[in-house]
Amino acid sequence: PRGLCPPPRHGSYNEHMQRVLAFLGEQGARQADFKAVYESIPLSPGVAELFQFLAKHRELFEVVLISDANVFGVEAKLRAAGARSLFRKIFSNPAGFDRRGYLTLGPYHSHKCLECPANMCKGKILTEYLAERAREEVEFERVFYVGDGANDFCPAGTLTAADVAFPRKGYPMHRLIQE
Repeated sequence: PRGLCPPPRHGSYNEHMQRVLAFLGEQGARQADFKAVYESIPLSPGVAELFQFLAKHRELFEVVLISDANVFGVEAKLRAAGARSLFRKIFSNPAGFDRRGYLTLGPYHSHKCLECPANMCKGKILTEYLAERAREEVEFERVFYVGDGANDFCPAGTLTAADVAFPRKGYPMHRLIQE
């Protein structure tokens, strides 16, 4: 439909997805449909191997996921991949099903970062998470940050000299780092 295309280039993706989800609800899509779709999304190349590595070395890594998708979709995919237990915490936009059975999406938080979309600043999330863990007297030798989107550039900028960013080659985060 015209009102849904093309998707926005920057900044209002969350609002765009709210419209898309409302449209899909009007077309009859329900929880089981969304779950099946999220579960069927293929993992990016190398991610299954990364999950296997992390599973073998759980004692060495504390893994969190920061995604501008939504909690319902992320959780469904991770469970289907047998990887949910690898993650200590998932930070994503809240999602749920309303009384009509429509999947609804909300913003994760508000923030003042001018680089990030209005609904989520991954840099703020990462910084606050690390500060919380420091208050709990958990220290990390280094942070490994894996990302691909333009919204992963902000948190990569919060990393220290000891930390490592892994941008997905050919994707917006990689291009921004090269610039």
